Amino acid sequence: MTPLEALERVAYLQDRGLLPSQKTAAFLRAAEVVRALPAGELEHRVQTGTLLDLPAVGASTGEVIVQALQGRIPDRIARLEQETQIPLGEGAGLRAALKGDCHTHSTWSDGGAPIATMARAARDLGHEYLVVTDHSPRLTIAHGLDRDRLLAQLDEIAALNEELAPFRILTGIEVDILVDGELDQDDDLLAQLDLVVASVHAKLGMEAHHMTERILKAVASPHVDVLGHCTGRKVKGFGSSLREIRARSSFDTQLVFDACAAYGTAVEINCRPERQDPPPELLDQALDAGCLISIDTDAHSPGHLEFLSYGCDKAVAHGIEPDRILNTWDADRLVAWTRDRRAA
Repeated sequence: MTPLEALERVAYLQDRGLLPSQKTAAFLRAAEVVRALPAGELEHRVQTGTLLDLPAVGASTGEVIVQALQGRIPDRIARLEQETQIPLGEGAGLRAALKGDCHTHSTWSDGGAPIATMARAARDLGHEYLVVTDHSPRLTIAHGLDRDRLLAQLDEIAALNEELAPFRILTGIEVDILVDGELDQDDDLLAQLDLVVASVHAKLGMEAHHMTERILKAVASPHVDVLGHCTGRKVKGFGSSLREIRARSSFDTQLVFDACAAYGTAVEINCRPERQDPPPELLDQALDAGCLISIDTDAHSPGHLEFLSYGCDKAVAHGIEPDRILNTWDADRLVAWTRDRRAA
């Protein structure tokens, strides 16, 4: 393992464990400095005691560099591999059947890594494809994609697909469901994308009747393929120790899930540990209504891509048949399905 690989692995594992983002950023900054050094300089600096004179290289990052140069697995990596490991539970078989991830973010919005880095990490995990769904423009805290930036992103993805084939990056967006139920991107652009996730991000506490109308209008759109993190809740813990730290939105869940089933809009199992959305009783309701399911990480960094295991355990616990899950489908079938929906 080279020092550069070691620094990047620390960042990956930090993100996998949802550890403080500022520490992850420190290792990524150090990695950029190391990447730019001429051959032999890093070794020279270690020998002369000037390693910490490099910008962005401090005691923690320096220790990882030195141990990697010694041919060792750095202590920090060995510890993080154990502490942040995501166990494969009852969903291990389903996890092996998943071919991709339908909800991910990059540095084009509020993600922590470029598309190429996210794609290579997904490929290394055994994915056949990755759908890039950066945020739409009005989510300003995420520096969302306006029309021109989305078109530029499509050009980048086309170039990367030539480089990374047969792995495929599918085009997408996480479009915001505005207060009136409109979608925060132009219909003609949404029609060009391989897959569209629609989610509520603002005014989560609005009155239940209006929230119901808001979501119903969105899921009825032929451009919306997946309803993302449907309740908007935030949680802490797992299982019996789970508690909601941001209350779920109130809406008529039966009406919404019936509409999703009628319009063919999938309901997302959001795998992020701090979301775990929908709650179990609502997932059962969506299944009883006949909804398709998408198991998505909502990844904002490469390490988050491993969160699929959480969603697979949840899906198996609820008895979901694999063919009902979008990302057990190969890319051709998935894109054909979304194209048919646009044309209907």
